[in-house]
Amino acid sequence: MNRIRGKTAVVTGATAGIGEACARSLAEMGARVVLTARRSDRLAALAADIAGKTGAIPPLVHTLDVRDRAAIDGFMAWLDDRDLAVDILVNNAGLARGLDTVQEGSHDDWDEMIDTNVKGLLNMTRAILPGMIERDSGHVLNLGSIAGHWVYPKGNVYCATKYAVRALTEGTNVDVVGTNVRVSSVDPGLAETEFSVVRFRGDEDRALGVYEGTAPLVAEDIADAVCYVLNTPPHVNVLHLVMMPTVQRSPYVLARES
Repeated sequence: MNRIRGKTAVVTGATAGIGEACARSLAEMGARVVLTARRSDRLAALAADIAGKTGAIPPLVHTLDVRDRAAIDGFMAWLDDRDLAVDILVNNAGLARGLDTVQEGSHDDWDEMIDTNVKGLLNMTRAILPGMIERDSGHVLNLGSIAGHWVYPKGNVYCATKYAVRALTEGTNVDVVGTNVRVSSVDPGLAETEFSVVRFRGDEDRALGVYEGTAPLVAEDIADAVCYVLNTPPHVNVLHLVMMPTVQRSPYVLARES
């Protein structure tokens, strides 16, 4: 059964990787997708491509940085002008920067990760959740990580932000008890997207080395899981869905071919 068709879904960080795959999958299931990200040119291209698919509802686009609270206020006014009530919020925008010990870490990297992964998620949830509670309907889905369950060497601050996502998912669930609003996270392990390229600031050779000799998850795998969670019956709330590629059994156990 398709319970997503006809719903309005906001996806943050929609122009690449997991966010793009989620946007495409939700559109294929008949949702009206609102694409948000910082790169306007990519938003326009993605929206045009989705709109060209048979049966897809043309997406709406809004350039947005989730770190900018004033911009989010403007986004909410933009939604109101179009009489759009958000049924689904996919908090996907996030990133990792660097791979350093705490004693060697960059303050700028820390700020960017905390401001995007934690404050950005909070900013969007704070803006959209009250409307869901008022309508007694809605689903907030946070993109977490296995880094929010197990800390790995030199992942310190990135892992801390994903532990925060896990805590916020659980805390928000408690806050909305007694309503029909659901809050979930999908927490993937090794996945080959732009993640490592961003982490290493465009060093593609170093990024490729992360996945060399493995069969990692891809963005579409994670989008499948996201759609599964969002499509569960209204009385079912998946709190955390933790997923890894078959070659990975923990952050520290990975089968890598030579």
